[in-house]
Amino acid sequence: MKKVMFLSVVILLAGTSQVMAGACGEEAKSALHKAYPNFAFTELNPSPIAGLCEVVSEKNTLYFAPASGHLVFGEIWSKEGKNITAERQGERVAQVLAALPLDKAVKIGGGPDTVIEITDPDCPYCRKGSEYFASKQGITRYVFFLPLDHLHPTAARKAEFILASADQAKAYEQVMRGDYDKTPLPEFTPNGLLGEHRQIAAGLRVSSTPRYFVNGKGVAGFNAEQIDSLLHHNPGPAGSGTFKQPRSTP
Repeated sequence: MKKVMFLSVVILLAGTSQVMAGACGEEAKSALHKAYPNFAFTELNPSPIAGLCEVVSEKNTLYFAPASGHLVFGEIWSKEGKNITAERQGERVAQVLAALPLDKAVKIGGGPDTVIEITDPDCPYCRKGSEYFASKQGITRYVFFLPLDHLHPTAARKAEFILASADQAKAYEQVMRGDYDKTPLPEFTPNGLLGEHRQIAAGLRVSSTPRYFVNGKGVAGFNAEQIDSLLHHNPGPAGSGTFKQPRSTP
């Protein structure tokens, strides 16, 4: 049986020389497929370290050394203290955000601040976030649903109800208020949008809720203080919020 070695490291760069693209081209992809046939990845790019390629999977950024066949889990930092791995991840998220089909989201409010929200209708921290945003003005919210089925078995049905409603914003507020926690949902026919919402969340590498992108900056969990700091037009008072860890999927 083939033995697989995974290294977990933080790499500090002494220089900024870039690997030539050819070193992480088709031959490197073939080597990665051969060494790890069950490992799915979406991109293989040059990294700032000679002989090491950046590998982008659905959930992670890691590195591959074609010459030795090793996969490396960790972060690359420059001598100036920049987390190059995080910067690259941020660039990819920004590209995904710019291409999001916002017409498929539940749009709430209007204003110069933009918040993209990934939420679960039965997540208590998501509901705290909903209450928080309801007190704000000048914000355009685009809501996508990611029901965590193993934690909240009725969340998917509630999300489908919201997405199938003629007034989605009103249905969202009703559900997040808890109006249908003990009362049956009205009859409705699902429109299939929830599946698209799940795919959008996966594209953003979101597997826990709530997750916010406030004016393009990510916020994991309901952290009112951090959200306030990212709002340009209606920030809250200092110290007004508390951090809540999101609930993670396996």
